[in-house]
Amino acid sequence: MGIEVVVEGLTKSFGSQNVWQDVTLTLPPGEVSVMLGPSGTGKTVFLKSLIGLLKPERGRVLVDGVDMVGGRERDIYEARKKFGLMFQDGALFGSMSLYDNIAFPLREHTRKTESEIRRIVMERIETVGLLGDEGKLPGEISGGMRKRAGLARALVLDPQIILCDEPDSGLDPVRTSYLSQLLIDLNAQTDATMLIVTHNLEIAATVPDNMGMLFRRNLVTFGPREALLTSEEPVVRQFLTGHQAGPIGMSEEKDEATLAEEEASGAAAGVAPRGIVPQLQPSPGLPARQAVVRRRARLLAMWDTFPPATREAIGAGPAASQGGPA
Repeated sequence: MGIEVVVEGLTKSFGSQNVWQDVTLTLPPGEVSVMLGPSGTGKTVFLKSLIGLLKPERGRVLVDGVDMVGGRERDIYEARKKFGLMFQDGALFGSMSLYDNIAFPLREHTRKTESEIRRIVMERIETVGLLGDEGKLPGEISGGMRKRAGLARALVLDPQIILCDEPDSGLDPVRTSYLSQLLIDLNAQTDATMLIVTHNLEIAATVPDNMGMLFRRNLVTFGPREALLTSEEPVVRQFLTGHQAGPIGMSEEKDEATLAEEEASGAAAGVAPRGIVPQLQPSPGLPARQAVVRRRARLLAMWDTFPPATREAIGAGPAASQGGPA
């Protein structure tokens, strides 16, 4: 089963520029979460902070009892092995075949024999649909195939936490749809805790159990997908509808005067919230996601804290048909 990741009061700056501050959230074990946000809001920085590749100035990231911010380097190094990280571009070695790229973590961090490594690598290659392409170089395949190879490499150490940095970037809608299904299938097979950083609304609407959003150096919200998809928060509504009226501008957030002018002119009125679409289910033949049962119990415990629109969305969702809140 995946591991719970607890983030407490995380603050990160580069020089005088504050990226985000006091970020607090919990990634529930085995569930799939998505972090949204306009470009430049520090989503990738957040991922690298979780795994200990960047050091925030304040706060903690607790992974199986290890603080990835202030813990001992030896402990952080060992805890990092529990993660699998899929980078935006796959981050593959251009001079290595896909097979050798995917085998690299096993050769670097384990003492497995080459026959054991081959068995694991070929299993992961088959999982991501690259069987027959293992001998090719990264430059000989498409961007989507490179992403899948990067995902296969992230999986070879059987991580309990999988982080995906904009897995959809550069992909057309059809390939994005295939990738979304692949992520759900992987969760069904591994029960790993997953966090996906993206600004793709289709992934956000159909893949996660939980959603969060970074904006103006703060975590605007984090919680069940139904809460964010029914949110009345202006920046959330604007992001989910793609409407020009709202706090997000072309290059940065709008000032108060501009927002007041939009409100006075009614520019922000009449923007319908994004409808709740069904969450993707595992492909036929795969086991049911174990996280669904745990999530149902968690939402029941939180039921009184949800606004009516969120309760209605949860009650109309898959949980209702499986005995959840209704």
